[in-house]
Amino acid sequence: MDFIQIFILAIVQGLTEFLPISSSAHLILVPILFEWPDQGLAFDVAVHIGSLSAVIIYFHHDLRRMSKDWVTSLLQRKAVGESGLAWAVIVATIPAGLSGLLLNDYIELNLRSPFVIALATIAFGLLLWYADAKSQQNRTEHSLRMRDVIFIGLMQALALIPGTSRSGITITAALMLGLSRDASARFSFLLSIPLILASGGLKTKELIEATTLVDWQAIIMGTLLSAISAYLCIHFFLKLINRVGMMPFIVYRLVLGVILLVLFY
Repeated sequence: MDFIQIFILAIVQGLTEFLPISSSAHLILVPILFEWPDQGLAFDVAVHIGSLSAVIIYFHHDLRRMSKDWVTSLLQRKAVGESGLAWAVIVATIPAGLSGLLLNDYIELNLRSPFVIALATIAFGLLLWYADAKSQQNRTEHSLRMRDVIFIGLMQALALIPGTSRSGITITAALMLGLSRDASARFSFLLSIPLILASGGLKTKELIEATTLVDWQAIIMGTLLSAISAYLCIHFFLKLINRVGMMPFIVYRLVLGVILLVLFY
């Protein structure tokens, strides 16, 4: 991989992991459009670690409180402080985790096509538009009930379809439940941590079992660039989302979906 390929793919991963526009779709499409060779499993692991590092650093105060209160709630067998939010993240992760274990191979073989990406990009973009337009936006992530959490978790499982966007579908689900835009985004970002960790762990296992050589310079650069772009993305997205709304991302998804259909079909 040359520097341009490393730079573009790392920045794309860092930005699209948390914007509602699908990171998996962009990591599939960018090499196709530029006619680059596949970036390889090691680089995928690196940019995922970068994204994970960014969200953990950004929310480290929240994560510390959630972890402490969750352990205390287990010991005292009652809700304590932020323990409810910690349980919400855990429970909402289960459907996507199980779906990933059961369906990952099928999806890798059958759904990673530009046509599927285009349809999912358009369809879930329209769903995001509907949710944003109809949402009351008067709740915070701390008001989530167990049935809300299960609904978000089931919706998150759809993100296994390339083009859906994990952050996009979880923000959509939260908006449907009446959460504000920034509350929907915050919960979506917190929810990304266990799934990125699981995905990175799975890819790391595959990497350990592989016999290919690793370009450590590309790995280090990809990790750092992905972490920096992801951190900046989270920061500015949360700052601006109530002001700009979801429409820029909806329009982007619709335009991208149409372009893909024109280019490939």
